[in-house]
Amino acid sequence: FHLPNKTPLHLKAACILGPPDVYQLRTKKEKFGSLTRITVGEKNPNKPNKTILLVGETGAGKSTLINALVNFTMGVQFEDGVWFQIIDEEKRSQTESQTSDVIVYDIFGFEDKSLPYSLTYSLTIIDTPGYGDTRGTEMDDSISERLLDLFQSEDGVNKIHAVGLVMKASENRLSDRQKYIFDSVISLFGKNLEKNIVALITHSDGVTPKNALKALEAAKIECPRNGNNEPVHFLFNNKQDEERTEKNESCLETAWRITERGMDELTAFLEKTAPEKLVVTTEVLRERKRLKVSIQTLREKINEVELKQTKARQRQEVLEKHKEEMQNNENFSVEVPEIYKEKEYKKTGWWGLLFYNGTVSCTNCQENCHLYCEMAWSPAQCDVMSGGYCTSCTRKCPVSDHVKGNWTYVQKIRKVWQTSEDMKKKYEKNKSESQKQMSLLEHLQEEISQLAAKKSQLLGECYQRLVTLEQIALKAGSASTFVHLDFLIKKMKEEQNTEKVQKLEEMRKRVDEGTRVGFCDLGEK
Repeated sequence: FHLPNKTPLHLKAACILGPPDVYQLRTKKEKFGSLTRITVGEKNPNKPNKTILLVGETGAGKSTLINALVNFTMGVQFEDGVWFQIIDEEKRSQTESQTSDVIVYDIFGFEDKSLPYSLTYSLTIIDTPGYGDTRGTEMDDSISERLLDLFQSEDGVNKIHAVGLVMKASENRLSDRQKYIFDSVISLFGKNLEKNIVALITHSDGVTPKNALKALEAAKIECPRNGNNEPVHFLFNNKQDEERTEKNESCLETAWRITERGMDELTAFLEKTAPEKLVVTTEVLRERKRLKVSIQTLREKINEVELKQTKARQRQEVLEKHKEEMQNNENFSVEVPEIYKEKEYKKTGWWGLLFYNGTVSCTNCQENCHLYCEMAWSPAQCDVMSGGYCTSCTRKCPVSDHVKGNWTYVQKIRKVWQTSEDMKKKYEKNKSESQKQMSLLEHLQEEISQLAAKKSQLLGECYQRLVTLEQIALKAGSASTFVHLDFLIKKMKEEQNTEKVQKLEEMRKRVDEGTRVGFCDLGEK
């Protein structure tokens, strides 16, 4: 296909409607890891590349913006009477809420060509469709997993030039869902990316979008400022592919020029802004993942510890009633609670050919080390493993003691009859000579104390992960951590740890109220 100015584009495309003649690009589509890559042209490793990550609420005009970025990179002008689609917007709108794919668009082959708006670089656009949809934070966690996969993959992305927050010019306030989306995405990045976050304002008439900028200010989104002390932003219209008639052609040309100017300004920003490596961001993503696993494990282990404490106290009450018999070394039988575990099967979800959602469990400790493990095919690939050993289970067992499957260990309690001699043998097993002289009541009291210490240790580990996130993340107190804060605050209050309770409550206050509303609106109660 050739534009009217005879500039060869060397593109295979099919005209689907017009005027302007709209062409659906025939792209190369491939899967790598958990991700999708769509490519136009051939990569030249000697040419520089600019990378933009886009995020926005469904309906904000993200698909049209991506198509506009592609057309601008190709050098398409209004006078050419053509428009190229890399995204079929009609099909995209029908499927967007059904996918959590992170899609990487690579636009190659137009660098330094004699085009009207020649760029000196190729362009990579990272899109996050489905973020913040009605399936809740579990699906958003899945997208975060894919971003981590993208940032640490050899075939992925290791630096970003801009994070574009896509929003409509007409916004006079950010919706709760939009606040949640922006907050969730920004919280994934390291503090070094603050100067790379920009607003991409769609459906613009070219006038300064005062309401949208006020909405950004109210949302307390950290981003660079322009000469007017406004958040750095670029304006785009969404009418490039609308049918042209004698009556509307001049209006559509004006709309085109708005986007053209926005593209020029965005290009200038990309040219002068240094890319940020994603080393810190990758660590933030890993730390958030570790925090999630730690909290899941913590909840289970604290429930287990508290159940054991209850069992020990119940035994203590029973033995108190038989104190005289014990002092006289008399043997007797009592009914006492006993904890046991059994496997409970649950439904698992498969996606692709390489990944499925299951639980990594330790068969030695009989513990669930990573609930909802999605990215790993085998326990050895799971994030809770380090140096061939598990960082989650009680005994820190080797990988070989672990399995990934469609079941979890569930703790249950039953009543059993035991003699005083049976109980004594249980407590004296593997004990020192001095400990063997302890009475059954003393053994129980020691067990209760050890369980309390274990509970404190688990809480301390999760608290430290939150502190680490606050140190390295652009926004630590996001909706993804808010879900854990009330639980941790409650347990820290039980520990009477005033200092840590105060720190956690301060963190909770910093979570934007609108973000919490949007978070609850996504179905998390």
